Amino acid sequence: MTVWITGASSGLGLYAARALRDAGHQVIAGARSFSAGQAEGIDRLPLDVTSEESIDAFCRAALVISPGVDALVQCAGVLVLGSCEETSLEEYRRVMDTNFFGMVRMNQHVLPLMRKAGGGKIVLFSSINGLLGVPFQSAYTAAKHAMEGYAECLAMECRSFGIQVCLVEPGDHRGGSRVYRTHAAAMGEQSPYRDGFLSATSRIDRDEQGGSDPVRLGRKVARVLKRRRIPFRLRVASPDQHLAVFLHDGPPCLHFKVLRDYYLGGRGKD
Repeated sequence: MTVWITGASSGLGLYAARALRDAGHQVIAGARSFSAGQAEGIDRLPLDVTSEESIDAFCRAALVISPGVDALVQCAGVLVLGSCEETSLEEYRRVMDTNFFGMVRMNQHVLPLMRKAGGGKIVLFSSINGLLGVPFQSAYTAAKHAMEGYAECLAMECRSFGIQVCLVEPGDHRGGSRVYRTHAAAMGEQSPYRDGFLSATSRIDRDEQGGSDPVRLGRKVARVLKRRRIPFRLRVASPDQHLAVFLHDGPPCLHFKVLRDYYLGGRGKD
């Protein structure tokens, strides 16, 4: 199987690429930092999912390496941490352009190839944040919520062409790159949200450092792609994160209190 994967230079994308290689697939990986060539048994190509020209060049080069694409795994993403009030529109646009529109661009280039071939598999890396919000992650959360709704539409539209869709919803995992996780420019000493921001980002850092093993997540994705029928959702998270998703569907007052207490230490009024 030939698998194209985006965002493969670091984090979960890198671990997924390695796991797919170890499972015997031909992996063609894209990232902004890559130059054309092969490393670790993986074909690498430059790819910026925010650029139509870059995506087109990636696709043309990938089809020279292997004349088809059986699966597309989309991991490209960035994160900006900041309050809803102070995160700039440009910062929101940057996150949406990579995490959501970049994903859409890649799909629109790959879907005609899969339709012509009579089928294919598309794996979209969403997040637990695609199901619930976390303080100071509104840009990332909005992009992942958009991906969740988009994927439901895509799965229904493409079924008759033999194209299957899977949403991977990881919880906290180790191995993320801080290069793609920045703070909003306005979150300085003068921000009225400063105390809550520091509390939340400290908790986020601890959870990621103590998160699940990204190697295991990559192997789960590789196993899913080997199945004849892939699941629409693959949630890979700790028990407490599964519980958070469950609580999200319950009374809103309880859900908000639990998350506010966890990330903000109970700051705010009831």
